[in-house]
Amino acid sequence: MIDRSKQPTLHQITHVDFVKPRVFDVSDKTKLFCITTVPNETARFDLYFDAGTIRGKSGISSLTNGLLLSGTKTKTSIEINEAINALGGYMESGVSHENAVFSIYALRENILPIARIVQDAIQNCNFNEKEFSQLVSERKQQFKVGLEKVSVLAQRALRPRLFSNSDIYGEVGQLADYDLIDRNDLMKFHEENYLAGLNRMVLVGNFDQDSIDAFMDIFGRWDADTTPTFEDHFENLKVRTHIEKSGAVQTAIRLARPLFNKRHQDYIDFLVLHTILGDYFGSRLMTNIREDKGYTYGIGTLVSEMQETGYFMVATEVGKEVTEATLNEIKFEFERLQKELVPNEELDLVKNYMLGQLLKSADGPYSMMDLFLSVEIQQLDLDFYNRAILAINEITPNRIQQLAINYLNWNDFTIVSAG
Repeated sequence: MIDRSKQPTLHQITHVDFVKPRVFDVSDKTKLFCITTVPNETARFDLYFDAGTIRGKSGISSLTNGLLLSGTKTKTSIEINEAINALGGYMESGVSHENAVFSIYALRENILPIARIVQDAIQNCNFNEKEFSQLVSERKQQFKVGLEKVSVLAQRALRPRLFSNSDIYGEVGQLADYDLIDRNDLMKFHEENYLAGLNRMVLVGNFDQDSIDAFMDIFGRWDADTTPTFEDHFENLKVRTHIEKSGAVQTAIRLARPLFNKRHQDYIDFLVLHTILGDYFGSRLMTNIREDKGYTYGIGTLVSEMQETGYFMVATEVGKEVTEATLNEIKFEFERLQKELVPNEELDLVKNYMLGQLLKSADGPYSMMDLFLSVEIQQLDLDFYNRAILAINEITPNRIQQLAINYLNWNDFTIVSAG
């Protein structure tokens, strides 16, 4: 029987045996990544397209993605979705700055039949006029509702200031943009960025080689004909901006600066600093601004990566009357990390938390694939995570202080508030 009066023995994590997917060359531009060691009958496939928001004028990428299953000459959107539902398929899709993703979850035996339905629907999508008009109307309404939220206003104000030297990354859509888009814009975008823009295929499930080959045959004709390029340097406007929102009781605060992605030598160590500052419930910003001051329900930091670079952000919503006090406390925490060494007890807690989160994120084949995709897109491999484990175990308070001096300079940040 377990003696629950004694603390379990702690074992330091030094290495994880990550499962590497099998890699197949669909073409010289497109690869399929496959993990077949799935202990049950579930499965998933993902299609990654060079169809992010930076590839088309405002609104086109999102509308195109939302209408991929809107119907063909012979099938309505209802018929397509009912056919997928009948096979137990669950769909997800989304658009980021640099990619668009379409995913299906289902039982293994139904993945290929669903894949054929999806292939036909996307290949022959005719962007039904009624479906197009309905989606535009919905998006316009969502846009109007969003403009009533201080968090949306702050994010919209942040983007052009954070990416001040980039027209495509810094673009912010306007309501009137929806009235300037027609079906022909979507059809052209679809042809160029979906039917000739598939750059990554993912398959997770207990599949044999014949099924893997069949999956590549189904979608291989969409392989990208060129290697996509992305901007690799952003300059932010180091200014303070406030967006006035009449009647708002809260203020949304966003602070951000350009940073880097996983390929940078400081990335892993910066994640430790980021966690201490604002990336877990016991972080310094949460302890100070939520627990001690009661200014907010939550505050956190974000390290966002892109293909060639990234950015760092602090985000929160607070009462209007404590906006300036909150900014002062954030600045105080920046400067405390620059001036004082992090106590070993706090650092050990954060190390254990981060290593535990890594182990949690590596639980099972689906999670393993997600970890792999996160590094593969940066031209790295799964050894990155064992290097991360080593770096987390070895980082010192002096190293964290130096990173704070380098990257938490208050005058390097774009500061936006809305409320």
